[in-house]
Amino acid sequence: MPKLKVVTFGCQANELDSARIAGILAREGYTLTEDEAEADLVILNGCSIREKAEQKLFSRLGTLQALKAENPRLRLGVAGCLAQREGETLLRRFPYLDFVVGNGEHLAEIPQLLSIAPGRPAVAASEPVGLFPEDADIHRHSRIRAWVGIMEGCDNFCTFCVVPFTRGRERSRYPDDILHEVVRLRGAGYREITLLGQTVNSYGKKLDPPVPFAELLRRINVAVGPAMRVRFTTSYPPDVTPALAEAMAALPSVCEHIHLPVQTGSTRTLAHMKRTYTREDYLEKVAMLRAAVPDLAITTDIIVGFPGETDVDFAETLSLMEEVGFDGCFAFKFSPRSGTPAVDLPDQAPEPVKAARLSRVLELQRALSLQRNRAVVGRVVEVLVDRGLSKRDSGLAAGRTRQNKIVHFQGGELEEGQLVNVEITEATSHHLKGVLIASS
Repeated sequence: MPKLKVVTFGCQANELDSARIAGILAREGYTLTEDEAEADLVILNGCSIREKAEQKLFSRLGTLQALKAENPRLRLGVAGCLAQREGETLLRRFPYLDFVVGNGEHLAEIPQLLSIAPGRPAVAASEPVGLFPEDADIHRHSRIRAWVGIMEGCDNFCTFCVVPFTRGRERSRYPDDILHEVVRLRGAGYREITLLGQTVNSYGKKLDPPVPFAELLRRINVAVGPAMRVRFTTSYPPDVTPALAEAMAALPSVCEHIHLPVQTGSTRTLAHMKRTYTREDYLEKVAMLRAAVPDLAITTDIIVGFPGETDVDFAETLSLMEEVGFDGCFAFKFSPRSGTPAVDLPDQAPEPVKAARLSRVLELQRALSLQRNRAVVGRVVEVLVDRGLSKRDSGLAAGRTRQNKIVHFQGGELEEGQLVNVEITEATSHHLKGVLIASS
């Protein structure tokens, strides 16, 4: 049987797409391998949000060129956002590639692209307008946690972002299709799902009739009951509604965690980013969510060094971080992306300035995370056991709380996917430690 290796660069959406690629090719007889040397087909599934992710993929392609020279039968492809964005440019830059395939419905074209004779590179990277086929298989690595895509694309066109160009315009799956997938996962023993979308809480606006995201959560909750945890990412602040807050408070399956990117604490910079909300708007959404869900954990994304960001603007980011008290933060230096308006904005920040600001954000977030985690010490929390989080040779079990915090604890012979109660005894900025509470 031919062997396939898929290498993923990027976010959860890319991870789900890699699982889709593996599922599609399993139907064609491919089995997965971790060893590139024994692979008949290697696909690099690449991100295009930041330059660093692209450079990692390009470096990997250089390594694979040597491998392909040793094994001319090796087929090599690039998929995902980078492929969608660059298309035939990748074939000209890396002539040893066999195919380039973009997002959405294009992923299902990989078997067809492979049927083209070697030496005739193929491209499927027109703007995605559809969705991944409902009848296609998904090869999931975890037996307890699963990504569930509910929508693709974005209509917001922030000035720094390539997502509307790489993922296309916003489009949602039908709720019945989502429910069928969720019910199948529950029946297969999965204990946690994460609903995915580039702006996941914008779900359903273009369906006929429209289906609000909060309504989808309610339908999923009815379908899975207390048997599963439900998470979702990534949320867009203007689409956080009172109905969503009420659903998070009322539905037992929905976890007390939201990833809510703010990007900057400066209203002036938010306007330059075309984020369509102000600092005050964001803080109002946070207050509404915390009023409904007092134990809510909030994580965010922050960009430092956006063009025109002054010291005052940056200070407003730090002050917003302190006012919200984020549980975690993914922070990045502004990465100019060709084709986006931010590339041509004046007052591009020097690299040393961006690096210094990033360091300050990370330092502050470590302190905030420690403070938030210490507040859990002494409490008993529900933990979903996950072997993939266990530290090697530590003798400790590990899992996640409903707030998505990692917990290490003495666990004995626990099964992966088991829900247990753990008393938290210690906190660091990255994880919690605790003691298993024996069930009565």
